[in-house]
Amino acid sequence: MDTGVDFGIEDLRSVLLLGSAVLLLAVVAVRISARSGLPSLLLYLLIGVGLGESGLGIQFDGGRLTQALGYIALVLILAEGGLSTSWKHIRPSVAPAALLSTVGVMVSVGVVGVAARFVLDLDWVSALLVGAVLSSTDAAAVFSVLRSVPLPRRLTSLLEAESGFNDAPVVLLVTALASVAAGDSDAGPLFLAGLAVYELVVGALLGIAVGWLGTKLLRRYADTSSALFSIGVMAVPTMAYCVATYAHGSGFLAVYVAALVVGNSSLPHKAATRGFATAMGWLAQIGLFVLLGLLASPSELGRWIVPAIVMGLVLLLVARPLSVVVSATPFGIGWREQAFLSWAGLRGAVPVVLATVPETSGASSLAWLFDLVFMLVVIFTVVQGPTMPWVARRLGVIDAGATMDLQLESTPLERLNTEVVEVQIGDESRMAGVEVYELRLPKGASVALVLRGERSFVPERSTVLRRGDSLMVVVPSELRDAAEERLHAVSQQGRLAGWLEPGKRPPVSRTVRERGQRRRDGSLD
Repeated sequence: MDTGVDFGIEDLRSVLLLGSAVLLLAVVAVRISARSGLPSLLLYLLIGVGLGESGLGIQFDGGRLTQALGYIALVLILAEGGLSTSWKHIRPSVAPAALLSTVGVMVSVGVVGVAARFVLDLDWVSALLVGAVLSSTDAAAVFSVLRSVPLPRRLTSLLEAESGFNDAPVVLLVTALASVAAGDSDAGPLFLAGLAVYELVVGALLGIAVGWLGTKLLRRYADTSSALFSIGVMAVPTMAYCVATYAHGSGFLAVYVAALVVGNSSLPHKAATRGFATAMGWLAQIGLFVLLGLLASPSELGRWIVPAIVMGLVLLLVARPLSVVVSATPFGIGWREQAFLSWAGLRGAVPVVLATVPETSGASSLAWLFDLVFMLVVIFTVVQGPTMPWVARRLGVIDAGATMDLQLESTPLERLNTEVVEVQIGDESRMAGVEVYELRLPKGASVALVLRGERSFVPERSTVLRRGDSLMVVVPSELRDAAEERLHAVSQQGRLAGWLEPGKRPPVSRTVRERGQRRRDGSLD
């Protein structure tokens, strides 16, 4: 059958060669990112620009194709985020994150829209559309930086939940405003607000339903191979997106909620599933950012540098802080944490993808929006990304005893109902100088390994911990919370943690006990 597509073996060879080279460059970019502090996704964007018309000369001008592929990539990225998110950890932050993703988004849209109205000399619909496109934070961009910053769980869970929730209302708002700008809709604000509520509620409910049904089905066939099982797990949130969009609900919210349901169910092969989901998420991010870089025209970007800086400053210094204050203050979140939340609102792939929506919706007069958003994302990622650890330290929101999950594929820990937690001993942690036995972890938990500089070793009870050490703590799943509370207490209070309360005496070390016994025996001078 002749499909009418002129694509031969030679073309396939070239595409595979280019694709494999890009993936290898992406792997190298992770190391560069770790050393420079820049999000690796920004480097992927620059790879795309290098491959484009001003670099290798690859011509790409498919806004509609970019939007479609971008939505597919966002589905995979949100699915990976939901599968790797612990509901127990983010549950206390769901309410402020939901408020920040709705009311906070509206505040940000209003502030940026007013600025765009006068700075860019736009009509109100176009100005609010600019505000809507720029109002979504990007989970991939945020966490590619925060992986190296030990933050309190309250902050990380709030940022994680916000980045998972805010894509849905922003996509709805951008789509609605783009239709109005193109002249395809004359709906009023109340109708649009009601439609948004309907789509979010339907998306959330269908996400829960598909996630629950998918979990039931996966449990029934859990004896299949871990690799095939992982594919089935990723299919559930993808199906949730399709079901929700057919029902005119929010597909992106359905993806995240369904993935959250599946990821927090007691399913087997968790290490393999998360590894596969993470790989799919990385592949989607790499492909999406390279594609966006290809779509950019460097010759057209220069004239948008100044407008991008002005709009970015409004977003960073006015809109984002105001949205955080309105959303976080009712929940007792302190000003230091609010300041960090404001600075941590990185923009990434989502705004750039959404910048293609107006043109593909028929509002051809807004084709320039892609260039503006592209420049803003690049400039402010360079500014915010590397300074994130410094800002966290200056604001005093670093958690010197932060703990992180480790996924160990070679060890069947799930069958043993056991988890491995990594503990970083920071510069301000009072865990430094404490001997391992003085941690007094719950019975069954133990420090299995210490990473110190370039070497690792199995500690003894009397091993003295130092600043910069990483501890691998093996703990039964049911004791994880207790172990983490104990580690945080020692990090904040030192070896006397737990003994500083009234009626408790501090423990006496073995050396002191031996010296006291010898004194009583008369054997100590």
